[in-house]
Amino acid sequence: MRHPLRMAMAALAMAGGAGGARAGEDPLAAHLWTRRVLVVSGPGPDDPGLRAQRQALASARAGAGERDLVTLEAVGNSVEAASLRRRLNLPADAFRAVLVGKDGGAKLQSAEPIPPERLFATIDAMPMRRDEARERWR
Repeated sequence: MRHPLRMAMAALAMAGGAGGARAGEDPLAAHLWTRRVLVVSGPGPDDPGLRAQRQALASARAGAGERDLVTLEAVGNSVEAASLRRRLNLPADAFRAVLVGKDGGAKLQSAEPIPPERLFATIDAMPMRRDEARERWR
């Protein structure tokens, strides 16, 4: 079974091979009003914060899918990484994690990996998420 988190990460990787985000385009536009996005940024693939965030998310896949949460990584100096960092005003030389709501706005930002419990609590407190939960129980 395919998981939304893996599919989103694969889609981002494929977008990089196809040219990725063009100058002036919002790299998060494809997710607007459909998904929440956790953008994880690190200077390189071996960044300890990046590794810790990946590990934390690996144990929370079901909760992420239930909350329409996908993860995009801005790692290294690719065009896509630079575009995501520019969009969210993130440094290229340090770890950052940013939760972006379905409306495209940053809801939570951290210089440390964000535990899934904190991500989910933040999402579950959002008015749109509360509406979604009510609709699912009807």
